Amino acid sequence: MSQTFITEDFLLHTEVAKKLYHEYAKSQPIYDYHNHLSPKDIAEDRQFENITQLWIEGDHYKWRAMRANGINEKYITGDASDLEKFKKYAETLPYTLRNPLYHWTHLELKNYFGITELLNADSAERIFHTCNELLKTPEYSVRKLLLKMNVKMVGTTDDPTDDLAYHKQLKEEGFEIAVLPTFRPDKATEIEKSLAFINWIQKLATVVGYAISDYATLIKAIAERHDYFHEVGCRISDHGHNNYYGADFTAEEVDTIFKKGLQLQPLTSLEIEKYKSAVLNKIATMNHSKSWVQQFHVGAIRNNNAKMMEVLGPDQGFDSIGDQIMAENMSRFFGRLSIENALAKTIVYNLNPRDNEMIASMVANFNDGSVAGKMQYGAAWWFLDQKDGMEKQLDVLSNFGLLGRFVGMLTDSRSFLSFPRHEYFRRILCNVLGEEVEKGELPNDMQLIGTLVTNICSQNAVQYFNFSKD
Repeated sequence: MSQTFITEDFLLHTEVAKKLYHEYAKSQPIYDYHNHLSPKDIAEDRQFENITQLWIEGDHYKWRAMRANGINEKYITGDASDLEKFKKYAETLPYTLRNPLYHWTHLELKNYFGITELLNADSAERIFHTCNELLKTPEYSVRKLLLKMNVKMVGTTDDPTDDLAYHKQLKEEGFEIAVLPTFRPDKATEIEKSLAFINWIQKLATVVGYAISDYATLIKAIAERHDYFHEVGCRISDHGHNNYYGADFTAEEVDTIFKKGLQLQPLTSLEIEKYKSAVLNKIATMNHSKSWVQQFHVGAIRNNNAKMMEVLGPDQGFDSIGDQIMAENMSRFFGRLSIENALAKTIVYNLNPRDNEMIASMVANFNDGSVAGKMQYGAAWWFLDQKDGMEKQLDVLSNFGLLGRFVGMLTDSRSFLSFPRHEYFRRILCNVLGEEVEKGELPNDMQLIGTLVTNICSQNAVQYFNFSKD
């Protein structure tokens, strides 16, 4: 059965919305400033063997849906064949109606492969082979997939110990898409992870070429890696934590805590919070000193299924929305940086919809008139990056801040087929605005509203991240 719902006017319910999307949003280039794509795959211009490897491997959204549909783990992360795994996902898809996966799946099949047939158990093998034949052609290499979606910038997510060799290779080759690293120093703060923390510190020591045995040396090593990332073109940091950390600390206290951590001595919750507060404060100060943008993805509770954690390891799709209380810590964390005149441009992403208004109102406290849109309430993230979540994010952002300064959408994805999420967001944005124009709640001024749409889709990001200058 052919698709009848993903038409040219999909999600566009008014004439104004259609005009906004087709004339202002659709053709805008994509600056995907935060994702988890492999720079190695881009540098080597990987050609995926089949659609399962490209589309299902590593996609936690699909895995969670399959598990909910009673699919055995063999067909998800196990040793089943790629065709068997694809069939099991196709078998699951009809049960995902009203889940964003149903929209994303068919947008991706249509935009990349020209497939307008609904994916289900009956069409699975036919679609599998059609996609695979196309994937064998030069036009479906990783770089061509990015170019096909009009991507201009890709912001990967990289550990401070990474050598960034693939980023340098791509720059030296003159690849027309900017593939820039993002500094993700989470492991430097995870002192509670004992051996894993010590192993990472040892890895960092190997990279910088000297022993790291105290807090001062740790910060010196992180600063050197921060400098190196900057040299390679990094202009963004990213931080993923359960909460914000705003405890008071002294350098002497943190040095003692760090040494205890290196010796596997037990730490109190307050000691852990002091350590995290101190290290994050130092890194945020580094971000400000180089005029970077810093991002905070806070509020997840990860690896909840202890049984599957033991079997599969971390980051296998067993994460969820957390219910942490974070307003006071958030206030103290940003407040300390503000007092120190060291608060960089900042994007805060929210995961618990309960906290939408709190987060949006909190970030606005730290705008200082130095940069338009300095403190950003970021795009709907992870469990919220669906139609309802995007609409609520737009509403809250508009109510508490300046929609016209919003830097727009990102994929936050590991898949090279995720870029239609930008289209999904753009259609939703245009529909929200179009409906309010037709209700008389916004002026029927296409130049005014159209410019807003264009800016949110691309130009605000170019300006905010200084992409045009690098």
